[in-house]
Amino acid sequence: MPRSTHHQAKPAPDPAVVLSKATLRAASLLGLTHAALADIVGLSPSQISRIARLEKTFEIGSKSAELATLLVRVYRSLDALVGNDETARKVWMQSHNIALNQTPLDAIKTVAGLVYTVNYLDGARAQL
Repeated sequence: MPRSTHHQAKPAPDPAVVLSKATLRAASLLGLTHAALADIVGLSPSQISRIARLEKTFEIGSKSAELATLLVRVYRSLDALVGNDETARKVWMQSHNIALNQTPLDAIKTVAGLVYTVNYLDGARAQL
């Protein structure tokens, strides 16, 4: 019997699940606790715990999903700048930054600070 040449397409990943997993990973690699992540994305710590257990996801299009996306961008840009160096990444997050006028860890706790940090890192990457 000839084998079928028909391949079954893999279903596309759910964007909400992808964003949720990426956000949790980025937060962890940036040294953020679930409570800090909750403050940044505007959710409760219990909602973040439910996301971590995959009982809930970020709702695509919501403010929390937009903020989560910005946090992932902070991680990706910073990681590119420090060459995947975990120590350098965490030191940068906890050190006073003259351009941000505070530590990045404090800056990303507000929407304006999160956006400014993303733009600052994107600008630094552009100069590489």
